Amino acid sequence: MKKALITGITGQDGSYLAELLLDKGYEVHGVMRRSSVRTTSRIDGLLKEGRVTLHNGDLTDSSSLIRVIGEVRPDEIYNLAAQSHVGVSFDAAEYTSEVDAVGVLRILEAVRILGLGACCRIYQASTSELYGKVVTAPQNEETPFHPYSPYAVAKQYGFWIVKEYREAYGMFAVNGILFNHESERRGSEFVTRKITLAASRIANGLQDHLELGNLDSLRDWGYAKDYVECMWLMMQQAEPDDYVVATGVQHSVRDFTNWAFEEAGISLKWEGMGAEEKGFDACTGKMLVCVSDAFYRPTDVVNLWGDPTKARTRLGWDPDKTSCRELCKIMMAHDMELARNEKNAGA
Repeated sequence: MKKALITGITGQDGSYLAELLLDKGYEVHGVMRRSSVRTTSRIDGLLKEGRVTLHNGDLTDSSSLIRVIGEVRPDEIYNLAAQSHVGVSFDAAEYTSEVDAVGVLRILEAVRILGLGACCRIYQASTSELYGKVVTAPQNEETPFHPYSPYAVAKQYGFWIVKEYREAYGMFAVNGILFNHESERRGSEFVTRKITLAASRIANGLQDHLELGNLDSLRDWGYAKDYVECMWLMMQQAEPDDYVVATGVQHSVRDFTNWAFEEAGISLKWEGMGAEEKGFDACTGKMLVCVSDAFYRPTDVVNLWGDPTKARTRLGWDPDKTSCRELCKIMMAHDMELARNEKNAGA
């Protein structure tokens, strides 16, 4: 039986990946930071069934990583842990670098020091934010990077140190350059989940309106549950390589907002431009969406669009499995239920 170790197992991607690997017969271990607040909600079912083993560790502490990796001796390590919010990285740039950049080095060094380099495969969760201030679209594995936030700069270090250890020490280490991937397990601070939660609460009379940043920002949004399958496929290849994981289809924040409100039975009518743009209920005329300067970043990435050709042809991965529109529907079905429960609890 193969052993897998997942950092960031309590997050969106980690929970889906744990389920996938268990279905494939793996023994699954996870690394999580010690916390006085419960952070395991996404994997509580797996923990209750005793299907996952958790270990205390932190990407900012090399001794804990050496200890955990030495105890588990995994066949595969999936590094999904990160300070993953772009906006937060401007306020916590040093911490973001410690986790997202040097944290990757600590994992690679732990594997090397423990003498596992020849038998332990490593997956690094890279990001489309590496392309940042893009000059060409769509972006593929050959597109030059231009990171445009402290988060992206830290992730670029992680990307290149993986390639360096692959070439210098012959490690099987790969980067998955994942474009935006969402789900009903996405954190509420991320724009798609912020939208679906707000649309659901507004439709149930629990919230007055939604404030967003740049409505014209373009993203390539996919379903996280589909993307973890591609992570696994990368790790099963004869030779290590790096892959873009995306749908190849682009939509704006405004598009996603329209779909979410439509799923809630509300048609939006847009008026104004830029920071003055507002979305009104087409039936009642009530303002439901507005733009706020608070949600603009010091430097903003506005045109991410991935080309998944390499993953499709070499890995046999299907980027068309779940469309962005279908993804929004899945998220809205979940969040409408949450809003109805909240409404009934307060009745």
